[in-house]
Amino acid sequence: MTGSRIAVVGGGIVGVAVAREILRRQPDSAVTLFEKEDRLAAHQTGHNSGVVHAGLYYQPGSHKALLCRRGVTLLEEFCAERDIRRIGCGKVLVALDGAERARLDDIASRARANGVPGVRIIGAGELRELEPHVRGVAALHSPSTSIVDFAEVTEALAADAVAGGAQILLGHRVVGMQTGRDEVIISARRGETVRDGAFDRVVVCAGLHSDRLAALVGDGANPVIVPFRGEYYALKPQRRNLVNGLVYPVPDPRYPFLGVHLTPRVDGEVLIGPNAVLALAREGYTWRTVSVRDLVDIAGTPGFWRFARRHWRTGARELYGSVNRRRFLSAARAYVPDLADSDVVAGEAGVRAQALDSDGSLVDDFRLSFRERVVIVRNAPSPAATSSLAVAEHIVTTIEKPGSR
Repeated sequence: MTGSRIAVVGGGIVGVAVAREILRRQPDSAVTLFEKEDRLAAHQTGHNSGVVHAGLYYQPGSHKALLCRRGVTLLEEFCAERDIRRIGCGKVLVALDGAERARLDDIASRARANGVPGVRIIGAGELRELEPHVRGVAALHSPSTSIVDFAEVTEALAADAVAGGAQILLGHRVVGMQTGRDEVIISARRGETVRDGAFDRVVVCAGLHSDRLAALVGDGANPVIVPFRGEYYALKPQRRNLVNGLVYPVPDPRYPFLGVHLTPRVDGEVLIGPNAVLALAREGYTWRTVSVRDLVDIAGTPGFWRFARRHWRTGARELYGSVNRRRFLSAARAYVPDLADSDVVAGEAGVRAQALDSDGSLVDDFRLSFRERVVIVRNAPSPAATSSLAVAEHIVTTIEKPGSR
C-alpha cells in the first residue's frame, strides 16, 4: 500500500481507527475519509453506552474474543497516552436463580480462556458488599471491565489521522463506487454537488448502511442490516448511588438480545436498558422517525421473517416494554429492588445495525467481504467499539498481504 490512495467510508470509531492505522503503517499513503454526517461518531459510536467490554461471553478463539482482548489492551494504552478518562468500575453478571447460577460457570470458563483477568464467581453476601442495592443468588465479578466515552476516543483517533495527513470530509455521502482494473471511482454528494475521486483501495465501515454500500460494488445481498432501536431510561442524579458499577443479567441463550442492565457512564449518568425493538428507519432513534424505503427493505427480506417467526414472543415483550415504563423497569427492578418508577427520566436511544443471514440467524461475529479493490465490514457487532483498534489492525494487515487486491 506504499504511496497508495486509500478511501475509508464511514466516520464511526472503526472507520476512523482504520484511517489512523493505515497512516501509522504507511505514512506516505493519501488517506481520505468520507462521512455523510456533519460530525464523526454520529450514529452507533456516539450512541454507545460506553462499556469497554472485557471479553466475558465470547467463544474462545472467535474473532470476537481475540479482537476484544487485543482491543482492550490497545484502547487502554491509547486512553492513557491521550489522557482520556476511563473508569474501571467493574461489572457483575447477576444470577437470580439456580438455573442462571449454573450458566455462570460456563461464562467464567470462557472468560478465563479468553484471558480476562480477575474473574470469579461470588455469592450473595459478597455481591451485596460490592453492590449494596443489588440482589441475586450469585454473580460473576469482572473487576477489569471499565467505561469510557467512545465519541471522545473517536475524536482523538481522528486527530492522530489528520496529523498523519488524512483528509476527513464531513457531510459527504458516498452515492457510487465503480471498480476498475486499477482503481475505484467514488462518487460523493455534498449538498447538490456530486464529485468523483479515484482511489487504489477502499475500506467501507458504514455500519447501519454497510449492506447498501456493499451493493454499490456488486457484493452479495447477505448479510442484510435490520435496525433495532435500544431505548434507555436514566437514573435521576440523586438516585445514581443505586449502583457502583455495571450490573448485567446472565445471558439467556434462548433469546437473541442481552436484556436490560444498569450502566454508569463517565459523565456520571446511569443508564437503564436497552431493550430491543425494530426501528422504523435505519436511523430511527424514536417512534416518530419513519423511512418508507427502510421498511420496504425489511419487509422484502426473507431472513427477517424467518427471524421474526422464531422470536416473535421476545419481540412482543420488548415492544410492550417500549410503550410501558413500568414493564420496562420491572426487568431492572429484579436486580435492584429499591428502584422506583419515580427514580428515572427518559434517556437517549441508540440503533443497532443487526446483520441477518438469509436463514434468519443473527450474524454474531465480525465479518469482512472483499470485492476487487474494496474491503467491506459487513458486520461489526458489540464489542466493536472496544475492539476498534484491533479491528483496524486486522483490516490493514489483511489488505497488506501480498496478492491482496
